[in-house]
Amino acid sequence: MDWATLFSNAFSDMFAPFAAIYALATVGLNLHFGYTGLLNFGHVAFMMVGAFGFASAVVMFDLSMWVAVLIAIIASAVLALLLGIPTLRLRGDYLAIATIAASEALRLFFNSGYLRPLTNASNGLGPAAEEFHALNPLDFGKNYDFGPFHYQGRALWTMIVTWGLVILATVLLWLLMRSPWGRVLKSVREDELAVRSLGKNVYSFKMQSLILGGVIGGLAGVMWTMHVSTQYPSNFDPKITFYLWVIMILGGAGRLFGPILGSIIFWFLFSFLDGFLKGLDLDINAGAARIAIVGLALMLLMVFRPAGILGNKEEMRLEAR
Repeated sequence: MDWATLFSNAFSDMFAPFAAIYALATVGLNLHFGYTGLLNFGHVAFMMVGAFGFASAVVMFDLSMWVAVLIAIIASAVLALLLGIPTLRLRGDYLAIATIAASEALRLFFNSGYLRPLTNASNGLGPAAEEFHALNPLDFGKNYDFGPFHYQGRALWTMIVTWGLVILATVLLWLLMRSPWGRVLKSVREDELAVRSLGKNVYSFKMQSLILGGVIGGLAGVMWTMHVSTQYPSNFDPKITFYLWVIMILGGAGRLFGPILGSIIFWFLFSFLDGFLKGLDLDINAGAARIAIVGLALMLLMVFRPAGILGNKEEMRLEAR
């Protein structure tokens, strides 16, 4: 087994475009659950709507990249409204079931022929990122080496922009959580009845949180489109939401830097496991095996460190939600 290559690939993947995309999406999920207490198990739907909103605007209607980004943001906000109006009065497990069911129903609808003019169904939609990559100041095909980190010019450009969005979203969240609005969200997470007794409209605050977190998830879907040339509804399956939850719990739910740390560690381990299992040359499905190992790791994390690496168990325990 080539240990040098194995670790080099793992180190590169911990900051690669997918790590940044998942970190950005997890910032939105962290706002939903970590700060508001919403058990959203369908967060991948926002990524899918953002990705297809952007790709449809560019490919089907020949609109500019900036207009397409605006359409993706609006589509994510509309989805949050449509999802939130009937479900936000639910709590706990019921909200989780409703959101994952809505996400799957939307994915199957996108994969059907009913939205073919917008999604091209199972045939795929793309490429839609030519204008984005035309702005790339780096050499498109050149390999850039930074010690153990290795990236191609195309991926490095996507990575830089996406991590920039992660930083902006994190700063926005930091400012919001220090405001009266953010303090109300945390109060909703801890005790809805107490917040209602003070005259606050809990439903309204939940909806605002769902919309903002959904828009952040939609932007992660836009950056997915920049990295993955062709979009298929089948790409956005519930497995992605599972990964996002692992990242959030690993880093620490309700912690500002939890999504960033969680994504970096998750993708390092995920890449390392993939290379290690394939290097063993056993008659096993390495992809399925690493998912099982991630699931086991999540179970152990819930038992021994339910608040995550950065989390404060005195403030928030996941089993109490």
